[in-house]
Amino acid sequence: MEALIPVINKLQDVFNTVGADIIQLPQIVVVGTQSSGKSSVLESLVGRDILPRGTGIVTRRPLILQLVHIDSEDCRKTSDENGIDGEEWGKFLHTKSKIYTDFEEIRQEVEAETERISGNNKGISDEPIHLKIFSPHVVNLTLVDLPGITKVPVGDQPKDIELQIKDLIFKYISNPNSIILAVTAANTDMATSEALKVAREFDPDGRRTLAVVTKLDLMDAGTDAMDVLMGRVIPVKLGIIGVVNRSQLDINQKKLVADAARDEYAFLQKKYPSLANRNGTKHLARTLNRLLMHHIRDCLPELKTRINVLASQYQSLLNGYGEPVDDKSSTLLQLITKFAAEYCHTIEGTAKYIETTELCGGARICYIFHETFGRTLESVDPLGGLTTIDVLTAIRNATGPRPALFVPEVSFELLVKRQVKRLEDPSLRCVELVHEEMQRIIQHCSNYSTQELLRFPKLHDAIVEVVTSLLRKRLPVTNEMVHNLVAIELAYINTKHPDFADACGLMNNNIEEQRRNRMRDLPSAVPRDKSLKGPGGQSLSPTEPLALEGEAAKAVAGGSQSGNVGEPTDGGTGNWRGMLKKGEDGPAGDKAMLQHPLPASPHKGRAVNLLDVPVPVSRRLSAREQRDCEVIERLIKSYFLIVRKNIQDSVPKAVMHFLVNHVKDCLQSELVGQLYKAGLLDDLLTESEDMAQRRTEAADMLKALQKASQVIAEIRETHLW
Repeated sequence: MEALIPVINKLQDVFNTVGADIIQLPQIVVVGTQSSGKSSVLESLVGRDILPRGTGIVTRRPLILQLVHIDSEDCRKTSDENGIDGEEWGKFLHTKSKIYTDFEEIRQEVEAETERISGNNKGISDEPIHLKIFSPHVVNLTLVDLPGITKVPVGDQPKDIELQIKDLIFKYISNPNSIILAVTAANTDMATSEALKVAREFDPDGRRTLAVVTKLDLMDAGTDAMDVLMGRVIPVKLGIIGVVNRSQLDINQKKLVADAARDEYAFLQKKYPSLANRNGTKHLARTLNRLLMHHIRDCLPELKTRINVLASQYQSLLNGYGEPVDDKSSTLLQLITKFAAEYCHTIEGTAKYIETTELCGGARICYIFHETFGRTLESVDPLGGLTTIDVLTAIRNATGPRPALFVPEVSFELLVKRQVKRLEDPSLRCVELVHEEMQRIIQHCSNYSTQELLRFPKLHDAIVEVVTSLLRKRLPVTNEMVHNLVAIELAYINTKHPDFADACGLMNNNIEEQRRNRMRDLPSAVPRDKSLKGPGGQSLSPTEPLALEGEAAKAVAGGSQSGNVGEPTDGGTGNWRGMLKKGEDGPAGDKAMLQHPLPASPHKGRAVNLLDVPVPVSRRLSAREQRDCEVIERLIKSYFLIVRKNIQDSVPKAVMHFLVNHVKDCLQSELVGQLYKAGLLDDLLTESEDMAQRRTEAADMLKALQKASQVIAEIRETHLW
């Protein structure tokens, strides 16, 4: 068990060399208010005057004090080897290997080192002083002396001195591997102890707090500390130990610590005979030694694991920093090749580092194609921006000065092109999104895949510039292709498309069904075969000749025009004109109307040509107008869906061919051609300024951790239990 404390001291030495506090080592932290006797307690443990003493704030920097017990034989042997005169000596970390045998000189060095950092007018600092004392008269201990808790700033102290000191204390006692030595003066009320209050904040269970009551000899006459020492006032799990310190007069008169220890023993025997063997400096030293050993035993397994984990982390960090570059040419080629490969792997989804927080690379491109772009196209209304009046106006404008006998094909083409044109913007936006994702892949590869690039910021910037330039060059080519895809659809409206022919046939059947329904709804007084029909299939009286005349003429025109262009007179399902004819009466009805033409009636309101007057927006459409508009709208919707399907399929293919695959194929050759040049080697492979320093620091820390691991490994398991 005794071997454990030297092990911790060795570990502290190891980590002090690299100036790191990443490992929380077991140690005893002394906490108390200003002038409560903290430094006096430490001196009594050492048995020598080694610390600055006086009134007011004297301890202004943390002092990490390691007490190392050595046997008398080892002491003489070491003294002979190093030419030391005496059996006790001290060493400071900041003075390297210098050995101090004069303890007055040690005290002066502590004062000088404190003033060097903290100034000479009451200022404080959190930078510790490391002091190691070797002596046959001490027990193995590691203690930390901290500035006393104060309330009011004095001298050069800042206004928030209380907060600064408390933060400094919290930094040390928050270490779960530390033992808190809470020092309170006996001539103050234990219930007002700042030391115990602070200790309870970080150790509410009291598992690592030991209370020390100082100045037992300065209590008021007629009072004693019996209740306090027995734990009746405030119980402390690890115990309460009373000590008697030297007074300021004793210090001024150079009273030896050994004499003070004898006086303390005599005082305790006189005032507290029943508690004398459980109080005093010697008992405190033994208790602290026992507590620290058991505490180290409990902390050691976790400490060993922590050191091994950190060693592994620093090893991987050092590997990430890489070795200094010897062959620059091969290093540059290797980095370029690796980046190009990782870029392609990220697109293909075979990269080593798979992102789990968001889609990236090829997966995001797929998402853009099938989710973003696909849904955007599906949200485009085939008849968006077209009102019934717009369709009617287009039909009329397409007929010129002549009244329309049938729905002109030009109006359908004009309107459908206008709708198809609306697919161009979403398609170009799809190209833009894929281009942005290709840009993001560059950063992804730099951060996750090729850590070596971070060593060479100029090379990283050059690679980013080359890839960005390549992507920028491909963007107009891809945009042009996508623009052409839409232009191709606009160039030829294929009304013979199989899907479009099917849609027309379906609509013909619907219209035929509607005509039959209207025939069924005619009044029974009118014979069905002699009834006259208007444009919407509604019954007309013989006094409405204009509408009838228009229908008869339309039927003639429908048949004759189909014959003129070589189409069958029934206007088959593939021809949308035939649909209009099928909406009229059958051949028998046509012949009947042709045999009995009715004279025109100019005095009727319907004889006025609507092209001569502005079309009221809110007017009610005639049945024929309504039917014509419905036919055009259905045809537009049918053809638009066909084109949208084509665009939804062809745009992703064009983007993959002209942008994604082209960049994948040309990336490495482009990088090599632009960057692999003798004149650029030195400049591109210049490390960042702090990289060499970070590599050195990581190497030193790794060395310290490996050494610490060896120190712990030397402990036999029998030492732990």
